[in-house]
Amino acid sequence: MKSQLDATDRTLIKQLSIDGRMPVNKLVEHLGVTPPTLYSRMKRMLNSGVLKIAGLIDIFKTEDLIMAIVAFKIVDGTKLEERLEQISKLKQVHSAMVVTGRFDIFIEVVVPEMPALYEFMTKDLPALGDIESCESFVVMKAKNKWVLPKSTNDWFDQV
Repeated sequence: MKSQLDATDRTLIKQLSIDGRMPVNKLVEHLGVTPPTLYSRMKRMLNSGVLKIAGLIDIFKTEDLIMAIVAFKIVDGTKLEERLEQISKLKQVHSAMVVTGRFDIFIEVVVPEMPALYEFMTKDLPALGDIESCESFVVMKAKNKWVLPKSTNDWFDQV
């Protein structure tokens, strides 16, 4: 079930997406709430999975990490949820999503080097079975990877 977020929740998410280490006193100032209210809202969103606190890495500023987008179509569309669950558990998979269009699933993969991507594509993925076709795209450069796009600004203001 999806969580209902009010304007205060959305403002909190917006502020944390701008600066994930924003001090509590600044957050309560932006939100107009007390620290206990702030903590209770954060706890609720963390427990429901709406919000996650994590250290993020820009792989394009590190050596020896490769990101690829892999798109594939599965043979049996009735097993879409099952395949998504299996694929999302593979250690190389950063995210997995069901999509519309000519493919069924897109995954974002991060590996330490090209041979690891080759092994993933030729051994790990085929071992799951039920893959009709597959296409991979090595990401050469990305911008705004960890920031919500500007198109979501209106979402933050909705009640």
